[in-house]
Amino acid sequence: MEKPDLKDRKILYELDLNCRQSNSQIGKKINLSKRVVTYRIKKMRNMGLIKNFWMAIDTFKLGYSVLRIYVNFQYMVDPNTKNKIIQHFVNYKNSWLVATDKGEIDLTLIIWVDNQYEFYRFWNKTLDLYEDYFSKVAISLYIQAIDYVKSYLLQGGHGKSNREHHRITCTRDKIQIDETDYRLLNEMAVNARIPLVKLAEKLGSSSQDVKYRMNNLIKKDIIKAFRVHLDYSMLNLRHFKVDIYLKKHKMLIPMVNYLKNKSYLQCLNIAIGWADIEPELIIENMDKLAQIIDELNSKFPNSIRKLNYWMPEKCHKERWLPELF
Repeated sequence: MEKPDLKDRKILYELDLNCRQSNSQIGKKINLSKRVVTYRIKKMRNMGLIKNFWMAIDTFKLGYSVLRIYVNFQYMVDPNTKNKIIQHFVNYKNSWLVATDKGEIDLTLIIWVDNQYEFYRFWNKTLDLYEDYFSKVAISLYIQAIDYVKSYLLQGGHGKSNREHHRITCTRDKIQIDETDYRLLNEMAVNARIPLVKLAEKLGSSSQDVKYRMNNLIKKDIIKAFRVHLDYSMLNLRHFKVDIYLKKHKMLIPMVNYLKNKSYLQCLNIAIGWADIEPELIIENMDKLAQIIDELNSKFPNSIRKLNYWMPEKCHKERWLPELF
């Protein structure tokens, strides 16, 4: 399989900054023709390096709170049982993320909650069906996610000096949108590069109206970004999630400020009921992770009480909006 070169990486970097850029716009930024950019994007999609184009949506602003659930399994003699459990969560309309992991956690779930009793009913049903297979369940309240640009794609990790791409944060302020706006978000959640004309056809509207609505949703900060999902293994990279428990909470901000400038930092999660700092790293291997941990301990001596890590194995569902049925 042909290894992605620096030109491919530059294209991926630009697509992740804003995948709705035209191929001509991308080409001008990295000194390639539209034809070459088009060919390379098609090649990377065909080889599976580009998995899909997705849209980051701030569902907090639509009135949702978010729960994150970590599950550890037991008595998994029959692999079909595990598949049934995974599918149970995939089919739940309010599942944001369903992913199996290797390491400290077996299954990660992120669930939207707009009605506490409705979630209570769903979780009771889940326990009735599968409680015997759960050795441990931990539920935390998701507060904030900060996403960073993919600096690791570029030589030396160069790119934007301010690496923050976007963030979503829980809020009490709910923004009302109409059905057409929701349908627009629904279509673009997993197809963020859909042409405007095709999107207008799906919504039964004009291109001008769709463009106005999209821009309005951006102004309201509901649409946060247009991005790309990658298969990291094709770049000889691995995805690690790290949980850092601090001895003193006052060290949180200094450690976040240190991590945010590192090209390997992809995301920083903040929740109530779990670790103090939860970075997600895109790096080469375990040796690199050990080096990063040593650097953290050296930079912040006697500050880390406990540190765990695991690797996402397979993403079964990721969708930044409850799907319309």
